[in-house]
Amino acid sequence: MPSLSHKRVSGAGSLRAAVIALFLAGTACASHARTVSARDPSSPLRLAQAISLPQIKGRIDHLAIDLEGKRLFVGEVENGSTDVIDLATGKSLARVGGLRDPQGVAWIASTGEFLVACGDGTVHFYSGRDYRQTAAIDLGSDADDVRTDARNGHVVVGYGKGALAVIDPATHRVISRVIFKGHPEGFALHGGKAWVNDPDEGAVLAVDLDAGTALASWPTGVHRLNFPMAENSDGTRIAIAYRLPAALARIDTTTGKLLSMQDTCGDSDDLFFAGTLTLVVCGAGHVDVVRGSETEARVETRGGARTGLYVPELNTLYIALPSRGGQPAAIWALRLQESAVPR
Repeated sequence: MPSLSHKRVSGAGSLRAAVIALFLAGTACASHARTVSARDPSSPLRLAQAISLPQIKGRIDHLAIDLEGKRLFVGEVENGSTDVIDLATGKSLARVGGLRDPQGVAWIASTGEFLVACGDGTVHFYSGRDYRQTAAIDLGSDADDVRTDARNGHVVVGYGKGALAVIDPATHRVISRVIFKGHPEGFALHGGKAWVNDPDEGAVLAVDLDAGTALASWPTGVHRLNFPMAENSDGTRIAIAYRLPAALARIDTTTGKLLSMQDTCGDSDDLFFAGTLTLVVCGAGHVDVVRGSETEARVETRGGARTGLYVPELNTLYIALPSRGGQPAAIWALRLQESAVPR
C-alpha cells in the first residue's frame, strides 16, 4: 500500500498544514502505553528470529507464508523483487527480480505456486519448486493487496481505480470482477462477502463476491486514509486504522455500525486480530499491542516498519524492517508470549 506521501491531499497551504499537524499528532498518540524492546523478557512480543536482507533497499510491502514448506514470501516494492525465505535457516532460497513495484504476495497451496501483484497492474505466478514464472495476468493498473478465498482457493486481488479481481489459480484466469469507485486498499473476506477500505472515497465497502456487486458503502466521516484492515475469526467485525486523524476503529460487518474508536499511531499499514488482542504495525517504529480500549504496550521495531503478517498457527508476527541508518533490511519474527494470549 502506498505511503501517505504517495496519496493526493488537495487544498490550500493552510489545509495542507492542518493535515500534516494531524498526521504528526497521530504518530505520537497513545504515548501513555509502556514502550518495550522486542528483546525484553517482559515484552508481549519477543524477538524469536531476525532474518537479514542486506541487498534489499527501500520500502518492503506485504508478506505471505507457506506453512508446510516453512517459507516466507516478501514483496520488496522499491527493490523490484520478491524474496523466498527459508524460515528454518533464515536464508533466501530465491529472489525474483525485474518486477515493477511488487506489492501483494500470496502462497497458493493447491497449485504449489506463489503470486506477486505489482503496481504496474500485472499479477505473476511462480512455481514453488524451481521459482520459474508459470503465468502472468495484466489487470491494467495498481495490483495491490491479495487475499485467498478459503471456500474455494480463489485468489482475490484489489487493483486499479476501484475493483476486485477473482482469479482461479488452477487456470490463471480472471473469473469475475467487482467494480466500484476508488482504489481498494486493505480488505477482508468471509463466506462470500468482502469488506474493502476505499480511502479515495472515504468509505468502507461491503461486497458480495459471488454476485459481483457492492452491497453498501459506509462513510468514514472525518476519519480518512483508512488503509489496513483485519477481520475477526467469525467475520462479525472488522478493525480499521485511520491515518487522519489517527484512530483504531471496530465496525460491525452486518450493519456497518461503529462499535468502538480509540487512539493509535498515524502510519499503520497492517493490523491483526490475535484472540482479543489487536496488533497494530506502526511506521513510527513500533507495534501497538491493544487489549480492549487500552494500548498495553508499544514494542519497538524500526522506523518505516509498517507492514507485517500475523500467523496464528505459529503465534508469530512477522515484521518487515526497511534498510535504515546503516542497518540492513530485515524480517523480524516476534513471538506472542503465552502470558499475553487470551484464553
